[in-house]
Parts: sequence; structure tokens; C-alpha cells
Amino acid sequence: MTTTPIVIRKTAELQARAEAVRCAGRRIALVPTMGALHEAHLSLVDEARRHADEVWVSIFVNPTQFNDPADFDKYPQTFDADLALCAGRGVDVIFAPTVDQLYPDGAQTWVDVSELALPLCGASRPGHFKGVTTVVTKLFLAARPHVAVFGQKDFQQLAVIRRMTRDLGFGIEIVGAPTLREADGLAMSSRNVHLGPVAREEALALSRALAAADTAYAAGERSQAVLLDRVHAELCEARQGKIDYAELRDPETLEQAGPVLEGDVLLALAVFFRPDGDGQGSEVRLIDNIVLRDRSTHRNEEQA
Repeated sequence: MTTTPIVIRKTAELQARAEAVRCAGRRIALVPTMGALHEAHLSLVDEARRHADEVWVSIFVNPTQFNDPADFDKYPQTFDADLALCAGRGVDVIFAPTVDQLYPDGAQTWVDVSELALPLCGASRPGHFKGVTTVVTKLFLAARPHVAVFGQKDFQQLAVIRRMTRDLGFGIEIVGAPTLREADGLAMSSRNVHLGPVAREEALALSRALAAADTAYAAGERSQAVLLDRVHAELCEARQGKIDYAELRDPETLEQAGPVLEGDVLLALAVFFRPDGDGQGSEVRLIDNIVLRDRSTHRNEEQA
């Protein structure tokens, strides 16, 4: 049996409810989303349930994290369907504010994480993470959660939010949930619906590239150049794809990895695809990643 979540649209009302829940000694877990929910979002809800008594989902298409206003305008908004999905997963509260609730008239305050936001998606989407950290700060202040859950598919976003949370002393536990994938390996994303059949098939190059690098790293390959050659060979099989970046970085600091790799290393990918597979229409940007594990190091840690 499903129960329809309480829908709250005003920040003050959500804060009042948070105060009451906290006073009752109950824990709140927040799952921030922009709606257009799918199974990967619902896996975040499931993870949140393991950490708290109440699960709250925010649904807000944040205008300040879009570099292109056209992308903001075409972002899918499917609130009725989202509400039904949340009900089926036992979500307690949905926070669905209007823009003026989070950005009142004349708003001029921003939250910016300076270093972690610069590479990867930050380099190709200037200002994106400033929009993300600002809106997440506002959501944290509105919901006052004990825990917040984010997907590891957006690895850099997760790192940036963890840094912001520590730096500002929010006292909120940030949980990273594993990337959920389609049966054929493609990372689940709201953007996938914009891919035509050819582009959808070619998008599997991302997961193949990650798998090739993981296999090579597990076998002992430590040359950055060799690993990236293998990654590019897989990505170039997608003829309708255009690589934005394919980089090896430190998973904690996001600093560029050295020519000889050591320990655990983040492989992060971003590729543009034409949605109809024939070179026409707006591009769809897909991201994916894997942390290449140094299995010898982890075995030594387990044996210590």
C-alpha cells in the first residue's frame, strides 16, 4: 500500500516541519533532485531510508546551474509522475518550491567551492557548481536534514558538496549511493530519453571504456598514457559521440593524476551525443565514472 507524500512548497513551512520532526527525536534524510525521476533516483530514496526515520525528496529545477537558458527551458517537468513514484517508495515529504522561495527578489548571495569545482565538468560548464552549491545550501537550510544522499554518477558534484558541507560546518552526513545502470551497462540518467536509437547504442561506449580501464588497472597497468589510449579507443567507436573529457584524477582532491598511477584513481568521462544519431538536433551530454582500485593496497589493508 502506498501513501501519498506531503507536498510542501514554502520554505518556512518545511523548516517548521523539520523543527517538529527533530524535536520528536526522529532523523531526516534529504534526497535533492530536479525531478523527472527514474529508478536511479528511487535507489537514492532506498538508501536514504536506511539512514533515517523520514525520507524527504526535493523537486526543484534549479535555474542557476544551467549554462544555457535553453537547457533549463527544455528540462522535463513531470511532477504528477514523480509524485506517484515517490508514493510507491514511501517518501514522507516532497519539497517542491517555486523559484521565488529559494531565490527571493534581488537575491545576491552565492556559495562557491573554489578548487574542486574547477576541473572536469567545472571546466566545460563555468558557474555550474556555484549554482549547485548555492541551491543545495538553501535546501539544507530549509529541510535541516541529518543525512543527505547523492548519486556517485555525479562524482564531482558529490565531492564538491562534501567539501562545502565540511567547510561550512553543516553537521550533515553526506552519503554517496552507487551508480545505477541499465541492463546493458548505460548509467541511468534523465538525459537518456533524448537519445535516438543509434546514439543510445553508441552511448554504451562509456561503460565499455570504464570496464576496459578497470580490467587493465586490475591487471597491473599503471601508465596513464596507456590507460587513456584504451579509453579513447573505446570512446572513438561512438561515431556520433564527441569527447568532452576523459581524465584520470585523484578521487579525493580531483587533482590530475601523474604519468605513473598509484593507489585508487578516478576515471571520469563526459561525451556529447546527437539525440537522433544522424548528426542533427541538440547534443546530449552524458557523464560516467569509475574509481580504479589498487587491489594490492586494499588486500594489504584487509590483512593488517
